[in-house]
Amino acid sequence: MKAFQVLFVLFLTAAAADGQSFHPGKCPQPSVQEDFSVTRYMGTWYEIEKLPAIFERGKCNQATYSLLADGTVKVHNSELLPNGKIHSIEGVAKVKNSSQPAILSVSFFKGLPDGPYWVLATDYQSYSLVYSCSDVFGLFHVDYAWILARTRVLTEDVISQLHNELASAGVNLNRLTVSNQTGCDQTTGMK
Repeated sequence: MKAFQVLFVLFLTAAAADGQSFHPGKCPQPSVQEDFSVTRYMGTWYEIEKLPAIFERGKCNQATYSLLADGTVKVHNSELLPNGKIHSIEGVAKVKNSSQPAILSVSFFKGLPDGPYWVLATDYQSYSLVYSCSDVFGLFHVDYAWILARTRVLTEDVISQLHNELASAGVNLNRLTVSNQTGCDQTTGMK
């Protein structure tokens, strides 16, 4: 048991240093987009704001979604790293329960658990608010949130509206960071 406690403390310390959002207790269960249409959601979304994520290291972050023949969604995430190289990763998302299509699970690596992808709000044409939360050992949870847009900028009034939705879902807005979407269109492969 002592070894588990030491490992647990080391894990939390490392995660905190990387800016992850760890919280005691289980994940909250925020409301998701009603009557969500996976088909209307397809296309490219640009990251406007986010909770810190250890797996994001660059700027110009964007995600492109395309519907596959089997009804799942191809996910292509890309970012421009500080060394000028483009880092991208592909995965597959699927609706977990057809009665709640705004709750998806995403897999990037075989053999690892899927990550939750909950669309809390979207108008499909300009903004999307995404939340992800995973329980760890039933003791704490780690969460992620993204404000996405169809363009590399989003109006302050829409951002404020989405902040209100995140706050009502129990997300600490002080942890949000603004994503860097400058100098992206001149980079090959980031359009």
